[in-house]
Amino acid sequence: MSFFLVMKAEIVRSFIIMRRYWFRTLTGMFIGYGMLMVLIAGFIYSRPEMEEGLNRFDDPTAATNFVLGFIIGMFAFGVVGMFTQGLQGMAATGVLEQLCMSPHGLAVNFMAQTVVGAVTSIISSGIMVFAVTWSVGGMLHWDTIPILVLLTLTFFNLVGFGFMVGGLVLVFKQVGQVAIILRMGLFALAVFAREEILDQPWPLALMLHLLPITDATICLKYVLIKNQTMTVMGPDGETIEVFRSLFLYPPFYWLIASCVLWTFIGLTVFRFMEDYSRSKGTLGSY
Repeated sequence: MSFFLVMKAEIVRSFIIMRRYWFRTLTGMFIGYGMLMVLIAGFIYSRPEMEEGLNRFDDPTAATNFVLGFIIGMFAFGVVGMFTQGLQGMAATGVLEQLCMSPHGLAVNFMAQTVVGAVTSIISSGIMVFAVTWSVGGMLHWDTIPILVLLTLTFFNLVGFGFMVGGLVLVFKQVGQVAIILRMGLFALAVFAREEILDQPWPLALMLHLLPITDATICLKYVLIKNQTMTVMGPDGETIEVFRSLFLYPPFYWLIASCVLWTFIGLTVFRFMEDYSRSKGTLGSY
């Protein structure tokens, strides 16, 4: 119950800021849209010296795949950053000590802030994805229940990983360089993740499955771009597209397993690091 009370307060605060600074909100979305269009032009439609790559990326579906991966990567980058930069900023301003004295606890307060920040990010990012996809002539397919399920699992997957990194911040304080490397790794993985990368020897494939963003990106692309269809061989040897629900798609179950794993690891590490930092009296120091 305390979590929902804190989350309600965060939602009210967030929308007050968005409404009061509406010009910043709108300009931020336009700037984001412009940056994505520049990236599409620079990384996909330019580079004439790579004729093979140009022919492959000239398809609007490929451009849509790139844009969606880029947005998912930015989402992962931002969620994990809420734990690293957020905790460091709170410690520097003294807010962290106040949250630690709250009856709701540090983890509950920070989880509520992260949920609200993630929802706001999903709404603005979704608008940009649809705008850029329409601009390049691509198409996205919407299926409400699978998409909501995937967004929820993706969020908790990243939150578990973020709590783990946040626990390191509570103890070691200055972990900015390591955090940037981890966030950039998640970003790159989201951009290039596709089902084909899982066709690796089992140790490497298992490691890719266990990373917090791989299966989430593959599943989101499967629903939004492929419209939950798979290419199979027909009786006469021709290739046909058949519908296969997300809930029968193997990476979806890997995503659930990864979500449970990272949520458990993240909360366990965060609690341990918080208690350790409290015992040393350095929780609110920076």
